[in-house]
Amino acid sequence: MRIATWNVNSIGARWPRVARWLVEREPDVLLVQETKAAPDGFPVDEARDLGYEVAHHGQGRWNGVAIVSRVGLMDVVAGLDGDAEARAVAATCGGVRVYSCYVPNGRALDDPHYAYKLWWLDQLRATLAERDPAVPCVVGGDFNVAPEDRDCYDPAAFAGATHVSEPERSALRALGDIGLVDLVRWTHPDETIFTWWDYRGGAFHRGHGLRIDLVFGDAALAPLVRETFVDRDARKGERPSDHAPVVVDLDL
Repeated sequence: MRIATWNVNSIGARWPRVARWLVEREPDVLLVQETKAAPDGFPVDEARDLGYEVAHHGQGRWNGVAIVSRVGLMDVVAGLDGDAEARAVAATCGGVRVYSCYVPNGRALDDPHYAYKLWWLDQLRATLAERDPAVPCVVGGDFNVAPEDRDCYDPAAFAGATHVSEPERSALRALGDIGLVDLVRWTHPDETIFTWWDYRGGAFHRGHGLRIDLVFGDAALAPLVRETFVDRDARKGERPSDHAPVVVDLDL
């Protein structure tokens, strides 16, 4: 099974690229973030023409998450308890419980949005702690946290900012306490890997990126991972998202 996650930064602007990518890479499940579309604004019919079903949790101009699957789409749950924003959607696809997550940015350490971010990560952990252990689980998305200094092109440049602060990283590590594994780090323990590059300043070509798009899986799934990779080619060309897809291939 091939499961991927991709912050597309507007499904309306990026759908032609996403459609081509689905045809070329043939994921069984694509977890999408930042659709920036109304609840009925995802191109469901076009996805169906490519052989995919869609579960979309939209919010107009902001946020928005989706699950795009060609291996079934059952038991869809939108949102997290207590959260009014469209930042999470879950479904069972091909016998795997998958979650598409768009974690709040946080903005600044003294901003109320930062407290919201920490609350959101804690609520995600609490939700996942109650998952059915008999059902394999994969959680992917834009976490807006670089787990370690090596996941940031210049940690000093982010000192005192979000995405690298210890409370955020601690909240992310708490997912490990409930049996989830960072599958990209599992397969590539020593590599420098980025998934996001700012549009400004030629960041992509200069290698100035962050690894903030993550895929977690149950510890029992980790040995079943055949390969993981960041599809950097999807970040190239005209009008790309500022994120690249992260792909996980599982022997399931």
